[in-house]
Amino acid sequence: MQRVSSSSRRSAYLTALTQEIERKLQKALSSQSQRFDLLQQLFADIALEVDDRAREIILSKDEDGVTAADDGIENRICFYDVLANHYVKVPENGNHILELIVQLWSQSFVSHIFALLFHKWLFEVPLENSEALLRYGSALVQGATNVFWIDIQTNTRRFISLYRYLLEEVALDPARVDKISLQARRDLFSLLSRFLFFYNLDHMLESFLEHFPSYPNSFLVGGPADIFVIELSDQLQKLKVEPVLLHYLSHMRALQGLELRMTTSTRLKTCLYSFTSPGGPMYPTRTVRHAAWDTLDFLFPVGRHPRHVISFFFRLLYPWYWPSSCWNFVVTCIKALLYSILRLIFSSWESMTKSKRNA
Repeated sequence: MQRVSSSSRRSAYLTALTQEIERKLQKALSSQSQRFDLLQQLFADIALEVDDRAREIILSKDEDGVTAADDGIENRICFYDVLANHYVKVPENGNHILELIVQLWSQSFVSHIFALLFHKWLFEVPLENSEALLRYGSALVQGATNVFWIDIQTNTRRFISLYRYLLEEVALDPARVDKISLQARRDLFSLLSRFLFFYNLDHMLESFLEHFPSYPNSFLVGGPADIFVIELSDQLQKLKVEPVLLHYLSHMRALQGLELRMTTSTRLKTCLYSFTSPGGPMYPTRTVRHAAWDTLDFLFPVGRHPRHVISFFFRLLYPWYWPSSCWNFVVTCIKALLYSILRLIFSSWESMTKSKRNA
């Protein structure tokens, strides 16, 4: 009886959440003046982390004695995780929401909401309408792109469960990824390529590249590794958040050993080199410049010293950077000198203690 009661509470709670989403979407549809604010608020609500009171209800054992945590929901969950699972188990509960989303298709935050709520439904619930699959596949990629960029801009990983699902359960599963159109598949893999390092999943790079779909211009740009690096290089050029950029640069060492075409390799070198000098167009900080140099020298050790010499002479063309460069050079020399003195003192002390012990 207790299990049935817990399951009923959970079902009632999820039904109430669904009704609240329907109410806000209906209100947004009928009120043009408040539409943007309502949709933005709805997106923020479903992206929130589940509070303790709701967690007790959602993670309660059902009639089979299985908790929601055992059912694919992680310890740190957001409302969209719970609802996405719910609409797979009870697809009819999400039908009205889908109808409202289609009517609001071109509005801001609608693609975000669709991607969060129906990313599992799209691949796990049988759909017969091929036109709907085409539309939903494109909307999923668009919405996922938007929410992943929110993570980039805030330097958080709130939507990592969505990314992991698209990577592990869709991109690496031919039966599921084939449900969407070929163009949507290409767009999905391009999207996943841009955010793989951000979500710390570079250890899956090899298996990810093995499942790449065919591209019409592959004879020009190269194979999966080339396409991945091209997408990654373009992504780096768009990053403006310093911690995120440093994170990408530190994870790019995973690219070592990839067989790339000469044009792709040159493109990656140019991208990294653009972060090694002050000023435009990237205006990198000193920390970013050093990280870019480290990554560039690690991936392309040949020509390392000539690159630094050329960079030094180009720095002479920017006299307004000379004072800061000289100051940092002096500070670096002082630190190196102090470290050398400390090492000498400690080594002398260690040798003295050893000689006393031997005596």
